[in-house]
Order: sequence, then structure tokens, then C-alpha cells
Amino acid sequence: MELKLIQSFQINHDKLKRGMYISRVDGDIVTYDLRLKVPNAGDYLDNAALHTIEHLFATYVRSSSGSDNVVYFGPMGCRTGFYFITRGIDDAQAIELVKKAFDFTLNFEGMIPGSQRAECGNYLNHDLVGAKKEARDYLAVLEHVNADTLKYEN
Repeated sequence: MELKLIQSFQINHDKLKRGMYISRVDGDIVTYDLRLKVPNAGDYLDNAALHTIEHLFATYVRSSSGSDNVVYFGPMGCRTGFYFITRGIDDAQAIELVKKAFDFTLNFEGMIPGSQRAECGNYLNHDLVGAKKEARDYLAVLEHVNADTLKYEN
């Protein structure tokens, strides 16, 4: 079998900045790259904060009015961001949903959804304070995101 170089590996990560990008489009399914950290810069998402963002963001979008349009949300292995996959919504709606989910994370108080032992495979690995810091930082980046800025610059 010949291994193909997947699309996301073809983006020059040394030029990639924090932001929100369209990673790929497959019919009405769009994969967004939510880049919270600059790749290869030595500053990565702490695993516990990343895990908490994953739980809060996923819970928010799956509970929102756009829940039927959410296919997936999950972290990148490099710990610089997340992939958000949607179906049947336009870019402006996706941006708005991302902003609302990070605002939800920033303002969340209480027990992290899905953080009990029976609900999570690493239930002790959460950091709400760290997640809120990352959400605050990323919301400042999202202020400059619109449908015209979603294309990767290479």
C-alpha cells in the first residue's frame, strides 16, 4: 500500500498562525481547524486544559440549536488546537457557534460535564482554570475571524 500525504499535513505549519481555518470540504461536510496555538513554537495546550475544553465545547455544541449540524469536535494530537466538523451550515454560522462555545467555556461554573469516573476514561485529568484561560485567549483571536479569513495562507 502506498501511503498518501493527507491534506492537513500539506499545510506549512511553520507559517500557520492562531485562527480558524477550513481544513477540508467534503460535500456538505466541512472540517474546521481551530488553531489555538502557533505550531512548533514551544507553547502547547496543557493536556488537562485541552481535555476540559473538549468536554465543555462538545457539550455546548451538542446542546445548542445547531446540534444537528455537528459531526465531531476533538483535539489535535500536536496539542495546538481542535478539529470541528460540521454538516449543512455556512461558515458564518460555524464561526458563531465556535465563538459561543468558547464563551460558554470561559464563563462555565460547576462540575465539568462528563467528568465523572463512569463517564470519562481519564476523569482526573481536567483543568477548568486552564481551559478558561485558553478560551479567553482564543476568543480574542476569534474577534478577527470571518468567512474571508478562513483560508490557509501558504
